[in-house]
Parts: sequence; C-alpha cells; structure tokens
Amino acid sequence: MALFGDGLFSIRVISALPGIVSVGLGVWLLHLTAGRRAALLGGILLALLPIAVHYSQEIRMYPLMGMWLMGATVALVHWARQPHRHRYLVIYALLMAASFYTHYFTSLCVLAHWAWLALLRTRGNRLVQRPAWWLANVAIVVMYLPWVPSLIGLVQHLPELEAGNDVGWIGAVTLGSLPSMVWQYLILSDGFDLPVALFVSVPVILGAILAWVLYSDRHALRLPSMLVIYCVLPLLVIFLISFKTPLLVDRYMMFSAMALPLVLGVAADRLARYSRALAMIAVLVYVSIQGVGLQRNYNVDDDQFDKMVDFVNQRYQPGDRIVVSDLFWYFGYLYYNTTGAEPLLYTPAKPDGSSGRPTDYGFGNLVDEHGDQIYVDTLTALPANHQRVWLISGTEDIDDFASIPSQWHKVDQKVVGDTQARLYITP
Repeated sequence: MALFGDGLFSIRVISALPGIVSVGLGVWLLHLTAGRRAALLGGILLALLPIAVHYSQEIRMYPLMGMWLMGATVALVHWARQPHRHRYLVIYALLMAASFYTHYFTSLCVLAHWAWLALLRTRGNRLVQRPAWWLANVAIVVMYLPWVPSLIGLVQHLPELEAGNDVGWIGAVTLGSLPSMVWQYLILSDGFDLPVALFVSVPVILGAILAWVLYSDRHALRLPSMLVIYCVLPLLVIFLISFKTPLLVDRYMMFSAMALPLVLGVAADRLARYSRALAMIAVLVYVSIQGVGLQRNYNVDDDQFDKMVDFVNQRYQPGDRIVVSDLFWYFGYLYYNTTGAEPLLYTPAKPDGSSGRPTDYGFGNLVDEHGDQIYVDTLTALPANHQRVWLISGTEDIDDFASIPSQWHKVDQKVVGDTQARLYITP
C-alpha cells in the first residue's frame, strides 16, 4: 500500500496476483504429475475453485500462503525427480520459510510433504533419509527463529486474546463438519441447508475418487498420491484436533483445498482413456457445482459493507456521533468513512461485570492507544452536545446495542446484508 496506495484495486490485487500465480503453479505441478491433458483439466478446475476465487479477492494472507506452498511443492517434486540438484531444496526451504511467516498452518503442509516422502521409502526410494532433505528442514527452522519470540508472546497472551474474542471464537466440530468443509470449498456455504442425501453423497463421491487415484497410482514417485495427501491429510488432522481445540475454518484450509481440483484433473485424465464422453460429463457436473459457488461469490452486490457506510456518509450532519458495535465492523467502517468524524467503539461491560474494552494485544492493539477518545462503555455516557447518533451493528436477533436509551427516537435505518446503520434523535 505504501507503494501503490490504499485504493480497493491496489489492496485487493495483493491477493489476486498470488491467486493467479497459484493457478499457474498448479498447472505446472499437474504437468509434472500426470501430463498435459491432466494439467489442462486440473488447471481449469483450479481456476474456477470458488474458495480460491473468493479469498483471492479478500485482503487476507490466504492466497499468499497458497502460492508459497504450491511453489514449494513444485520445487520438492523437481528435487524428488533429480535428488542431486540441491538448488531445488534451496528454493523449497525459502518458500516454506516465507509461508511460515505468512500463516502457522504451514506446518500442516510440512506434514503432508514428510508423509509423501515416507511413502516413497516403502517403494525403495529413501529420499526422506537423505541428509540434504534434513538440512533443508533445519534451514527452514533457522530462518523462522526470529519469529519465535512472537510465537512465544502469542502463547503467553492467549488469555487476553480469548478475552478480546481474537481466539476461541471457532465453533465445535461434529461428524457433519467434514462434509460441510467440502461444501465450503465448492459452493461457499456449509451445505447444512441441502437435502441430507445430497449433503452426504457429493463429498462421499469425491472421497471415492481420491481413494481411486491413490489406489491406482503407478507413478514411480507416487506424485498423484502426493496430491491426494496434500489435499486430505491437513484437513483430517485439523478435523481430529478440533474435537479437542476447534480450529476447523475453511479459509485456513484453502491451501489444501487447491489440491482437490488437481486430483480431479488426474482422475478425469484417467477416465478419458476409457471414455472421453464420460470424462467430459464428469467434469461438467463438477464445474456446475462450482458454478453455484461462483454465482454465490459474485451475486453479493447488494450485500457490500461499503453501501451501508455510504448511506451514512451521504446523510451525515456536522455534530453527528457514529458508534460502531464491534471491532469486527470497526476497521472496515474506518476505511469507507468519508465524513471526517472519528467513529466511536461500543465497549459495554461483560455479563460478569468485567470491562468489555479490547486489550492492548491482538486486534485491540490497533485502537487501544486512542481508547480514551473512542471507547464508549454505555450509550448514556455519550457527550450531551449532540442530537443525532448513528449506531452501526450486525443484524443478529440479539441487538449488539442492547441498552439503547428508551427516550431515543429512531428516524432512519439502512440494512445491507448482515449489517445495519440506524439513526437516532436524542433529547
């Protein structure tokens, strides 16, 4: 942003470019794995993967993580093909270190890579025992050491993060969470509103296809199996861990979701050897399912947060107070706010009577320095030199502003998606 500005295009392209590069890397990886036709099919399916498209448009780190890990996997495959070319391991170590600095879940990809190399050992190939491989992993750890104090600090401040809802917000998992995650990949929805037969059958069919690719893998380096492991193992590990500590979130798993269309590209290529028509039908059915997710992703024009903020911008009058109910909305509101007024942050006491203000660690660190100017513990504590108050909140059944003074009179409202702006006249 320092180089290109903070306009929407400038900041969203930071995610879009890694998403585009990841598709190219996926095609490259699939060409190494199963040839040109599989690379073409898998590349198309990857380019249309709804979860990847969605997060390639959000200003978050997940596409960057996916790019690092896809690139690292390409480098690892090149090294497996030519173990004497240590430069591939150098590239692998650099990309993996970059990914660790991007997101902690990079460790799941490491697990998948080790599992694949361990699988090769059973075939007489002892790549996992080569000193160069171990040195590459040691190099990754060494490059990551400067961040270890921050990691330790994170662990030490977990109680503060839980208090500020920065962690601990992920819901508990059930057996249905696994097929639900597959639907998140495909249609950007948990799928719980689908008929039970459909909700279960599509993930089961996809699982059967992955198992078939794994079982029928005859590649000397088991590269199709590597793609299956890359796709499935991180998801299964987090799913099992989440029964103890919930961690299962779709965007955290985006990097492994990107392997699903690659595996399906391999499967479609194999099926085409027996029947091109059947392979084409299977690809079209899968693309149709992804089309539902893409339509959901792009059919949200009426639900954009900026429209709600613009509603306030156009009707704002000097002296109006703007109070935002939660940090979740606060930063987005700051970005789109053009009134010149500084929004206030609602910080009511918790049910046990303790302070509801953010801590100075986590998200609260971004606002705590100016807390005395922006925190509002109760609406009645607002300064009396105003007559109009804008309340910005979600649209949940339980009002974020549960203690709106009874003498306030609502005169205007704008609901956009899951957010709303309400204008009150105060006595």
